[in-house]
Amino acid sequence: MKISFAKPGLPGSGAVVVPVLEGRTLSALGAELDERTGGALGRAMAASRFEGKKDQSLTILAPANLGLSRVLLLGLGKAAEIDEARAQAFGAAAVANLASATDEEAAILSDVIDGNGLGSATFAAHAAFGARLRGYRFDKYRTKEKPEDKPALKKLVIQAEDHKEAKALFAPLNAVAEGVELTRNVVSEPANVIHPESFADEARKLADLGVDVEVLNEKQMKKLGMGALLGVGQGSERESQLVIMRWMGADKDNEAPVAFVGKGVTFDTGGISIKPAAGMEDMKFDMAGAGCVLGLMKALAGRKARVNAVGIMGLVENMPSGNAQRPGDVVTSMSGQTIEVINTDAEGRLVLADALWYCQDRFKPKVMIDLATLTGAIIISLGSEHAGLFCNDDDLAAKLMEAGQKSGETVWRMPMGDSYDKQIRSDIADMKNTGGREAGSITAAQFLKRFVKDVPWAHIDIAGTAWTKKDLTVTPKGATGFGVRLLDRLVADHYEDR
Repeated sequence: MKISFAKPGLPGSGAVVVPVLEGRTLSALGAELDERTGGALGRAMAASRFEGKKDQSLTILAPANLGLSRVLLLGLGKAAEIDEARAQAFGAAAVANLASATDEEAAILSDVIDGNGLGSATFAAHAAFGARLRGYRFDKYRTKEKPEDKPALKKLVIQAEDHKEAKALFAPLNAVAEGVELTRNVVSEPANVIHPESFADEARKLADLGVDVEVLNEKQMKKLGMGALLGVGQGSERESQLVIMRWMGADKDNEAPVAFVGKGVTFDTGGISIKPAAGMEDMKFDMAGAGCVLGLMKALAGRKARVNAVGIMGLVENMPSGNAQRPGDVVTSMSGQTIEVINTDAEGRLVLADALWYCQDRFKPKVMIDLATLTGAIIISLGSEHAGLFCNDDDLAAKLMEAGQKSGETVWRMPMGDSYDKQIRSDIADMKNTGGREAGSITAAQFLKRFVKDVPWAHIDIAGTAWTKKDLTVTPKGATGFGVRLLDRLVADHYEDR
């Protein structure tokens, strides 16, 4: 779907989307269209329960004399409550409502939308952002899909008084959308397509945007002492990889970077502690944390963010075999700390342990954030509404929660404390890799904390938010790309050079 911007004006063909404020208040062009239809819009609203409340919609077949196919009325809600998120939801709703229609072209009559101080250009840009996010489809493997099952919409024109400004405002948002789409793509791919080596190849493509990409193989990681990460992948025929991506966009090359670390278990059978067969196919997205880091680096480079950023992905495949790691094994991490492996299905924290230590040891970041589909326990705690946030720094936690509210990718801070450490005490090593069912997400975070030096650090458990089984506001069913918008907003608000 191609998105473009234009000056306000009634088109001569296709579908039109008319924003309606609560109270059935039409924009200027909406009122003009109502007049040209002989009051059809007003009569349709009066005859229905459509009042312009947010998320309400009403489709009207257009009179033949207009040349239009249909008019879609979309509720915006109260004017004072219109913000960037509402504009994104509006654009997403437009695409969702037109998905089952036959129109190839549509125009959003978004003129003079100025709720809560949001200008029409800003509204139009964010409506376009929401439309692009919602219009995503992963359909590369559908070879016999019927034409009527495919979205027909190919062109969406979004109108604004200053359409040139809207286009300029959309450019960085579009770069973020491309990052989100990259994350969704790699997370959606089956594990026979995305495995550690091919995932690393996807990262290498970011070199075209100016990202420096380096890949460490197993021999190099063994030399560094990464026994925790390598132990997870030793049962697989696929070689584990550590991918390091650097975007140097700050004014000073030597400025300490912000760092992002992602768990990239490209398929998680559970290893010797094998998972039940039911639902195991979902374990292809156990690399969504690394997928987010990949998409974020593309977003930052794509919009030329004025920040030094490092993205690290620990990529492994957790498979059972004659060479697989066993429950009871003891591994030595890069930090020198030893870990008794109680459950080979608690593998993500082992990957992150070495990746986190490597990140700090080499890059000395000013802040470090990791993302991982780490625990099922976080889904029990928070469902799919929020990701779990664990943090050793109150200021960083507050910034992440604020960025979550602004981006729509919300996080909820969970407790941490030394009292939980007793659950991961080992009788024969420095620690064990799982503390049992109680407070499972917290003990996992406490485990990771042992590999964090004196740096502001946050761990975001995205097990409940990386994938959705239903359509969300700006996200269709499937891989969500969660974390890209959240962390891009964090960087934009707090870590870029001004």
